[in-house]
Amino acid sequence: MDAHQISPMERGLAMAALILAMLMQVLDTTIANVALPHMQTSLGATRDSVNWVLTSYIVASAIFIPITGWLADKVGRRPLFIWSVAAFTFASVLCAMAQNLTEMVLFRAAQGVAGAFIVPLAQATMLDINPREKHARAMAIFGAGVMIGPILGPVLGGWLTDNFNWRWVFLVNLPVGVLAIAMMIRFLPATPRRDRRFDLFGFALLALALGSLQMMLDRGEQVDWLESWEIWVEGGLAIAAAWMFTVHMLTARDPLFDPKMFRDRNFSVGLLFMAVTGVMLLAGLALLPPLLQGLFGYSVLQSGILTMPRGVGTLIAMILSSRLIGRIDSRLIVLAGMSLMALSLYQMSGFSLDMDSRPVIVSGLIQGLGIGFVFVPLNTVAFATMDARFRTAGASLFNLSRSIGGSIGISMVSAFLARNLQVSHADLAAHVTPYSLPPVSVNATQAAPPLSGVALAALDAEINRQAQMIAFIDDFHLMMLITLSAMPLLLLLRRYRPGASGAGG
Repeated sequence: MDAHQISPMERGLAMAALILAMLMQVLDTTIANVALPHMQTSLGATRDSVNWVLTSYIVASAIFIPITGWLADKVGRRPLFIWSVAAFTFASVLCAMAQNLTEMVLFRAAQGVAGAFIVPLAQATMLDINPREKHARAMAIFGAGVMIGPILGPVLGGWLTDNFNWRWVFLVNLPVGVLAIAMMIRFLPATPRRDRRFDLFGFALLALALGSLQMMLDRGEQVDWLESWEIWVEGGLAIAAAWMFTVHMLTARDPLFDPKMFRDRNFSVGLLFMAVTGVMLLAGLALLPPLLQGLFGYSVLQSGILTMPRGVGTLIAMILSSRLIGRIDSRLIVLAGMSLMALSLYQMSGFSLDMDSRPVIVSGLIQGLGIGFVFVPLNTVAFATMDARFRTAGASLFNLSRSIGGSIGISMVSAFLARNLQVSHADLAAHVTPYSLPPVSVNATQAAPPLSGVALAALDAEINRQAQMIAFIDDFHLMMLITLSAMPLLLLLRRYRPGASGAGG
């Protein structure tokens, strides 16, 4: 598809349709989280079983993202995109009509399969319909949908659940999906098809690896990680299948992913950076709501509003970075973004229980700026020298990398939070003795009298509250160290020169 074959107006309307479809899919990765307690009551599920509403969507999406490139070549990117959005919209309506947990899990899995193709297809299409000199701007628009969706999801989900019903969390997709489909039918240009053999064995291995990994990450906290045989089985399957898939990809005649893609150094390094970005984006969002609601007493809607400055910072940085690319070395922009992310996490590691909302807003704004300054130049540099025929497969791998990074990040911070809570509680409780309590006598060496049951419960609650705060601070500090440790990867990136002809021409 030649970017000069469509008019600027058609290009703008096509991109609007892509953003609508992509925003609908990205929102659904987080919008259902706040409605889980309401679903549990309505569907008659237990606290553990209702989590399959989230797990089924995540696992199905991860398994089917990698075949986006092959399907786009086989049936055409335009038909695949339209049918994916239609299937996602229909599955959303079925989710809203579910009468029991089994139906909900099945419909959410169908939603995950259909939604798996939307974001990679949107990214590849934006790169194709825009000339090379406008790729940075296109990636800024694409990044706005990807990054803002997870931030708006809990806010919109909480508002719909509180004011209407949890079913509206899914019904809201109907008008958006119908409008996106109509616009894509009218304005989305077609791409040539390329018939190639489907690597069924490679897909089976990759599906087993991704499915096992996602199951392990999602179920680990519930079953106490390595104390459960389930985690050992899932971890072993993930490692074995991933190793076999790698060997198969390098030796097969027509593998699922062409190994030539990974010879592009910027693309390969970009995959690692995108995983780190996924950790920062999704793990941070997983920590802030329970911190704000559980320790500071904010409502779901209030905590969502307090996280919105993060999205504002992301939008500002994406606009600025799209204008700076070409004038400043893209690697310096990424370095500035990583530095801002590390700075924000350093600020968050100084949170305290007696602070107001200002530190949350300031650190969130700085972190949003950092994410925006990383995302746009990284996507631009990674695809600058890639052959155009690999774009759809490359986009699917980029989004898969971000998704896996987010899942690993969420599981990691959740596990460390639970462990550090126990350690901090035990450490604090060890220092609470009758001689450390305020004495009721003038004699300062006299021990306080035994406390009543109510007083002991209040004391334990305060110790638990302080321990939770310490555990959250430890998690923020860990995320800061991960960000800093990823910075040396910048040395492996090659400089991006706009206008220089890449492999894709």
